Amino acid sequence: MRGGEKTDSLHRDSVALDSLGMDSLAVDTTKKKEPLDAPVIYEASDSIVFTKDGYAHLYGEGKVNYQNIELTSAVITMNMDSSTVFAKGVADTTGVETGTPIFKDGETPYESKIMRYNFKTKKGFINNIVTQQGEGYVTSEEGKKGADDEIYMRHGKYTTCDNHEHPHFYLRLSMAKVRPKKNVVFGPAQLVVEDVPLPIAVPFGFFPFNSSYSSGFIMPTYGDEMNRGFYLRDGGYYFAISDQMDLKVLGEIFTKGSWGLSAASNYNKRYKFSGSFNASYLVTKTGEKNMPDYSVSKDFRIQWSHRQDAKANPNSSFSASVNFATSSYDRSSLSSLYNPQQYSQNTKASSVSYSRNFPEIGLNISSTFNFTQNTRDSSLSMTLPDVNISLNRIYPFKRKKSVGDERWYEKISLQYTGSITNSISTKDNLLFKTPLTQWENGMQHKIPVSATFNLFKYINIVPSFNYTERWYLRKVKQSYDPSPASTDHVKRDTINGFNRLYDYNLSLQMNTKLYGMYKPLFMKSKELQIRHVFTPTVSYTYTPDFGKSRYGYYDTYTYTDEDGEVRTVEYSPYEGAVYGYPGKNMSQNISFSVDNNIEMKMKSDKDTTGYKKISLIDQLGASLSYDVANKRWSDLSMNLRLKLTKSYTFNMNASFATYAYEFDENGNVVVGDRTEWSYGRFGRFQGYSGSFSYTLNNDTFKKLFGKKEEDEKNKDNKGKEENEDEETDEETEEQNNNSNMRKTEKASVDSDGYLAFKFPWSVSLSYSYSIREDRSKDINIKTMRYPYSLTHSLNVSGNFKIGSRWNMTYSTGYDFTSKEMSMTTLNITRDLHCFNMSCGLVFGPFTSYNFSIRANSSMLTDALKWDQRSNTGSAVTWY
Repeated sequence: MRGGEKTDSLHRDSVALDSLGMDSLAVDTTKKKEPLDAPVIYEASDSIVFTKDGYAHLYGEGKVNYQNIELTSAVITMNMDSSTVFAKGVADTTGVETGTPIFKDGETPYESKIMRYNFKTKKGFINNIVTQQGEGYVTSEEGKKGADDEIYMRHGKYTTCDNHEHPHFYLRLSMAKVRPKKNVVFGPAQLVVEDVPLPIAVPFGFFPFNSSYSSGFIMPTYGDEMNRGFYLRDGGYYFAISDQMDLKVLGEIFTKGSWGLSAASNYNKRYKFSGSFNASYLVTKTGEKNMPDYSVSKDFRIQWSHRQDAKANPNSSFSASVNFATSSYDRSSLSSLYNPQQYSQNTKASSVSYSRNFPEIGLNISSTFNFTQNTRDSSLSMTLPDVNISLNRIYPFKRKKSVGDERWYEKISLQYTGSITNSISTKDNLLFKTPLTQWENGMQHKIPVSATFNLFKYINIVPSFNYTERWYLRKVKQSYDPSPASTDHVKRDTINGFNRLYDYNLSLQMNTKLYGMYKPLFMKSKELQIRHVFTPTVSYTYTPDFGKSRYGYYDTYTYTDEDGEVRTVEYSPYEGAVYGYPGKNMSQNISFSVDNNIEMKMKSDKDTTGYKKISLIDQLGASLSYDVANKRWSDLSMNLRLKLTKSYTFNMNASFATYAYEFDENGNVVVGDRTEWSYGRFGRFQGYSGSFSYTLNNDTFKKLFGKKEEDEKNKDNKGKEENEDEETDEETEEQNNNSNMRKTEKASVDSDGYLAFKFPWSVSLSYSYSIREDRSKDINIKTMRYPYSLTHSLNVSGNFKIGSRWNMTYSTGYDFTSKEMSMTTLNITRDLHCFNMSCGLVFGPFTSYNFSIRANSSMLTDALKWDQRSNTGSAVTWY
């Protein structure tokens, strides 16, 4: 059918078609009907009936298409002359109406029970319309569609509940105008929950619907806080600057005078960089004006995160992680007050780094800005900049075109590492008031020269020469100060100027590897083989005496004490320098160390190689050194590493003191000159600390105690169910995606055909411990050992679900030393379909609670809510 005048060849007068009998002066006074702009295509699965009065009736899954308009319904009636359609559904034998009209204009569908539409005017009348706009559904008993796709409604509803036929809550709209994918403007409206009208109404309203990236207002949240009064916060404007950058400006205001502003921006340039920036400023007023408790504090916070894409430049990188805030910011921000982890955090760290690599010459330069802040005492440490320069190992004597064997001098190599630092430690209010002369700065150069030779094919000999040079811009001269006002009677004078310090040392190292193989007599079918790798190392280090006066690294001053004796004090003008200073007295050290590694190989069908390797002892090592000049041994250090599982490695580092305790002439316990070995004892254990963690969940006990047959049976059943339900699941998922329905989990049954019991849970255990000598107690005179004290604590966290809609998370801990519980948090959430209920409890130093019910829709979450929190001014007392 095409629009325009319809003519029937059977009823046309044949004489009128005779050109000789046609009057050229005759004028047809009949009004011509305007044609449609495109053909109307219609079809039906059952039948199409045409009547002589110009109607076409479509029965059974009828469909009518005109341009980008589509109408489907069980029954459709078209007027071929007026280009109008009428659609409705049909009722089955049970009275359920099926095949109701679905009208689709472009990408926007409308569901209804009865529909009338005119293709020419693009206007229509719709009964019981249902259309999805944004996150919600708009329904109406009566509606009119305009030529510009707008819909005028009476007695409508707006809800974000996907069960729009019987929603759990909705706004009852007396009248509304819907502009698809743009907005809804409505008149007087009332909130209805579970079909119960609430005494909550608005005279008019506006809901924007915009799926494209655009700017817009951000609605604020409301509430009250006892110290600052009622508030509106987190409201402002969102600027969609471009596809690569945005900006969000928010504000907050309290009835007692406090206010705040914040700006947040995200940026992203593909294959280049990405990051975010956040800055906020708070003015907090507490107490009553002109009263003693009245106070005003001004705080700010800056957060910046930047990351460079690896594809942007392979030879350079730039990154930033900045988190700076004034010391009282977290105590003033409501977001921090109700976050126990953030409120109790005392240290904030920031860093900005840049690195550049020059592969053609093997040079790497990196620069870092570090900032550490302690909000407890307002102290901070800043390093600006911290530059590191490194040159790859080079072989200066290596021939470009080598012929024959390698010469011994070709094995000599050298490296270079340099660093520059400039740092300060002060209070946050004194940072910008501190002059540059009080900053600690310096530069250090290190040039190691080494070579590796082979002796008797099995022993490696590594001689090395290490040169270190330090540059400082000042030194501090000390002299005696007899003034009574001086606490330590030392006068310090800072002398600015260039100062160069250097030192060097020589070392020689020898090491080898010894292999031992053992084949056990048991389990011969497994072909067990155990390998032991023993690595001994001996090294000698020589350092000259740089305490001589010709170097100038040490100085002295004299003074007369109370007894009239002249005292001489030796010091270094470079004490406290960032890179230190050379030591005095000649040093000769001989170091001994051993490493052990034990592995087992056994036959296994599970491995592709046919054998499986098991690490019995990944590392067992010990090291000890002897100072030849002072004739004194160092402490014995031992380390143990065991790979217990694929995901867990046990590490232990312990130290054993070489020299025993003894009493001095005053009866005090001191470290003597006799070794523990001379008393027939092993070195004195000085302590050890460590920690480990483990997570338990539903699958933990199944893996440990589950039967393989049951697992295989479950896998087979699962595979069958997946194959049988594959098409059904795909159809269900597609329906859920199209209708924005919440996905439901299909119930499963056990092997006996009963509903399977599910209780998802997980528990994470973390245990930390430390064993140290307790020198606060008396020493055992017989063994000359102090008793050991154990400091340990246990942290527990996890979650569990009671049903599909209840979820509980918790974290707690216990300190066994102080016998106190650490901060305990418990969070309970309940999915109420359209709403979400949550409750949070905090026990411990910062005791508090909060309870909230709010809509799940992001558009209504700040409007439809009820929050109840504890007072932030004081902790809650629990009885």
